[in-house]
Amino acid sequence: MVHLGAHPDGGRSLIRPVGDNPAMSPVDQMRAALEAGDLDAAVALLAPDVVFRSPVVHKPYQGPEAVRALLEGVLAVFEDFRYERAIGAPDAADHALVFACRIGDRELQGCDFLHVNDAGQIDEFTVMVRPMTGAMALAEGMRAHFEGSVPAP
Repeated sequence: MVHLGAHPDGGRSLIRPVGDNPAMSPVDQMRAALEAGDLDAAVALLAPDVVFRSPVVHKPYQGPEAVRALLEGVLAVFEDFRYERAIGAPDAADHALVFACRIGDRELQGCDFLHVNDAGQIDEFTVMVRPMTGAMALAEGMRAHFEGSVPAP
């Protein structure tokens, strides 16, 4: 795993790929869990009071079980999901995981903004996606996947 690497000009990079480092941060663990489709591992990283902000629903979802249901839906709806990079200093509280995926014939780019609390748990999880047609495809895919089984926040 590369955290803060040296630039040729002497600066420090805040973009880091994930490898197999035994001392992975909660954000890197979340990345690995979601890439592997391991919902149990992903939910174990969440704080009891986690807040999830969806790109298509105005009101946030609260609690690990609500986030689990949403992540399950996302993993079912997204095709070819992959994180492309992680942005943030390893010891910072705020991080961004940039991803790409597809829903049907729509290519999406997105970013998961994560905040890690003092206990090392993820207590904020905000998702943004582009383009708007991709966000619309996500909303429709999630609606079709859940068909009312996940209550509105």
